[in-house]
Amino acid sequence: MHLQHTTKAVIRPGEQSGYVAECLEIPVVTQGATLDETVVNLREAAELHLDGEDLAEFGLAPAPTIVITMELETAHA
Repeated sequence: MHLQHTTKAVIRPGEQSGYVAECLEIPVVTQGATLDETVVNLREAAELHLDGEDLAEFGLAPAPTIVITMELETAHA
């Protein structure tokens, strides 16, 4: 079995304010008022979710890296 060294996440603007982050391979969703806060919250939430788990069950290698994609709406001039 091939274990991934990364897990992917998407950050998008929140419906009313701030940002929402969601991991794609593991069930982790969090939010923050700023991008920096959202990234910190995402890291903490993913670490808490995976703490004590067998990462191979999620298809992940030890100490995976989170790869973040940012979704932005295009601005029309």
